[in-house]
Amino acid sequence: MDYYVGIDLGTSCVKVLLLNSEGETLSTVTKEYPLYFPHSGWSEQNPADWYNQTVNALKELLNGVDGENVCSFSFSGQMHGLVMLDEDDNVIRPAILWNDSRSQVQTDRLNEDKVFLLDNTANIAFAGFTLPKLLWVKENEAENYSKINKIMLPKDYLAYMLSGEFCTDVSDASGTLYFDVEKRNWSENILKRFNINKNWLPKVLESDECAGCLKKEIADMLVLKDVKIIIGAGDNAAAAIGTGTVKDGDCNISLGTSGTVFTVSNKFGLDRNSAIHSFCSAGRNYHQMACMLSAAVCCNWWVEKILGDSYDSVFSKSDILGKNEIMFLPYLMGERSPLNDTDVRGMFFGLSLDTDKNDMSLAVLEGVAFALRHNIDIIRDMINIEKSNICGGGTKNKLWLKIIANVLGIKLQIPANQEGASLGAALLAAKGVMSKKEYAELENKVYKTAETIIPTKELTEKYEEKYRYWRKLYPAIKEIR
Repeated sequence: MDYYVGIDLGTSCVKVLLLNSEGETLSTVTKEYPLYFPHSGWSEQNPADWYNQTVNALKELLNGVDGENVCSFSFSGQMHGLVMLDEDDNVIRPAILWNDSRSQVQTDRLNEDKVFLLDNTANIAFAGFTLPKLLWVKENEAENYSKINKIMLPKDYLAYMLSGEFCTDVSDASGTLYFDVEKRNWSENILKRFNINKNWLPKVLESDECAGCLKKEIADMLVLKDVKIIIGAGDNAAAAIGTGTVKDGDCNISLGTSGTVFTVSNKFGLDRNSAIHSFCSAGRNYHQMACMLSAAVCCNWWVEKILGDSYDSVFSKSDILGKNEIMFLPYLMGERSPLNDTDVRGMFFGLSLDTDKNDMSLAVLEGVAFALRHNIDIIRDMINIEKSNICGGGTKNKLWLKIIANVLGIKLQIPANQEGASLGAALLAAKGVMSKKEYAELENKVYKTAETIIPTKELTEKYEEKYRYWRKLYPAIKEIR
């Protein structure tokens, strides 16, 4: 029996997963590490914490496992983070993370020439992306900038520490804003304009390619033999592999604290008029991705902060589906896709003396569903979407799933395995060392559907009408603030 290890480097913890050649998830181990906020809007971590906790997690995961049968490791990682090393491979400063907003000035300046960015990267600038962070360091920490010998993304730091090979993958690199997504390599025009030394940047691989082998001293410590290091993918691209969102037209909706829509395409494409990301996928094709800042967090806010109630009692009223006149904009923290508006905020609309808690609770669920629909409608201009996988904590709310299926007018499939990114990393580890036939057989064992939610014609038509009214709200409030 062969084994494959997926390492998912998240923002609050690292999760490692052990997959066998029969497609069974044997065990998982999670280890946390600190997150630092030295100033308002700043978010940093110490890369050494990532490495130390990953090694600790691997020791626990592999305890009692026959090391001779562990074939490969691969990675999923939080995207966009800036890790800088000096000529002695020392970390120059704490890593600046994806949710750090200090580089808004640099981001605004970059977006003054959106045409240039879109032509050379397929994306516009966000403060979360890597290039604005790098420019911030250049302008505010000149001494640190002068020490740079290597620039890497969080998961690639782990791969470097484990293998000694300086590599990245196309999906993670797509979120740096100095990567040409269409050409699947670093953008020469971006590097030239911003005087970025190409020697600072890692070699670019496809997500299932081998970066190297596990260092002997680490292999000996973990009691392993010849273990291949497969470079892996950014977290959303890895989660797509984990949920079976791999073929042209496949879609995955992640209903977590934030929300994402991830669609796969065999052809490169981009939307020039909205904040939809066009990235390389982990399956040697492309994907469009929409990122909403507030999804399940809207439910948390409504239930815990406003009502002080329980989820079961708040979100149990289903007899008013399609009849509720209250509307909700879920922009509690501004919005990323498709608006790219950091200043917009949430609102209820249509309140009257007849409005009660049930109306407003249902409106919260519908508002997030409408925001998902807004993004999917834009993506549908590029890709035909007939059904979607859906994962994340929000899938526990069956009423919400029914609403989303009918708002989108498509079938929703809940994968039997909910491991997501860590499973995707393990599958990439397997793909990197298996033959095509062997990997196809493994996919058939892993990709199972636990439940399917099917929309109804009557409710879909009612939500279609309400959605058209909902779409008028944002343009209206944008004009008055």
